Amino acid sequence: MERYHILLVEDDHRLSRSLAEQLEVAGYACTQVYDGDMALRAVAGRRFDAVLLDLSLPGRDGYAVCKEIRRTDRRSPIIVITAFSDIDDKMNAFDLGADDYLVKPVHFQEVLAKVRVFLKRREGTGELDARITVDDLEIDTDKRAVTRAGRAIDLAPKEYNLLLLLARRPGKVYSKDELAAQVWSDSHSVSNNTIEVYISFLRSKVDKGHARKLIHTRHGFGYTLSAEQP
Repeated sequence: MERYHILLVEDDHRLSRSLAEQLEVAGYACTQVYDGDMALRAVAGRRFDAVLLDLSLPGRDGYAVCKEIRRTDRRSPIIVITAFSDIDDKMNAFDLGADDYLVKPVHFQEVLAKVRVFLKRREGTGELDARITVDDLEIDTDKRAVTRAGRAIDLAPKEYNLLLLLARRPGKVYSKDELAAQVWSDSHSVSNNTIEVYISFLRSKVDKGHARKLIHTRHGFGYTLSAEQP
């Protein structure tokens, strides 16, 4: 079986070498690049199974790299590893398409756990039907594009992953704990209020302006996506 191939974008050569060696020991192939331009040349030549990305890079910074990768590749998980701990930096990275965010110094076991979670999640959901249809809602998983009644819906990465989970099994009721575990990598830090806020975001983008609602609350149980009205 072919090994997963990870792109490591880190300008600290010592840290890059250490992470690469440990990823190899864990069974992954790893390509090391040291600046933003090298990273974009690498992704232009092939698709990687995951990207570990520093934000402070020579040339084009990690934000520009993240944005450019997401322009052509909506599937491969991007895990940011950076010294930037400010909440604005974190939110900016997520807005540009990052899937997770780790602040240096990091322990390799934490990095490895994140990689395994995202690759396992992709195995479970990312390689199934390329197009999912629920009523007049369509999700193109190759392009990570969502439309309803032919109109494009712009979703942040977490909103997209949450909608995708619900849409893969229409009618299934997911508890808040299940949603946290399957959409957020660090589920223990996700509050019930966070889940409620993201469901509200989805409703405002997916259901607002449509007489027929698709996202439903099952009080005391959780949430479901279905064309059938309660």
